[in-house]
Amino acid sequence: MIPRMMSEAVHATTGIDIHPGAAIGDSFFIDHGTGVVVGETAVIGNNVKIYQGVTLGALSVRKELANRKRHPTIEDEVTIYAGATILGGGTVVGRGSVIGGNVWLTESVPPNSRIYHNPSQIRRARADDPEAWDGGL
Repeated sequence: MIPRMMSEAVHATTGIDIHPGAAIGDSFFIDHGTGVVVGETAVIGNNVKIYQGVTLGALSVRKELANRKRHPTIEDEVTIYAGATILGGGTVVGRGSVIGGNVWLTESVPPNSRIYHNPSQIRRARADDPEAWDGGL
């Protein structure tokens, strides 16, 4: 009960929600932590850096999965940028990897990977006609 109460107090103050059951290594760094969520069965290695809005969560919240590992494993020396979502108990982010901003990841990546969000289409309004779209950059 005490760890959960402390977790709630920290969340209310910082906007960071780390479940007390998460396993976290040395030198864990959270920059601009608002919106960071770390689930109960997450495993975070040493020298990991994450930024605002990162979720290390479960793919499913079904009650029958309560006793299984539901949250990802983040190995040592990983950086996860703002807005990334990494889900699933079988998902492992390999040592030395960089996960870019706004990435949605539900599969494991090998060590030293670079994973970036690449939108299929970027649209912007034309300066001379804000209702018209230029079809891309």
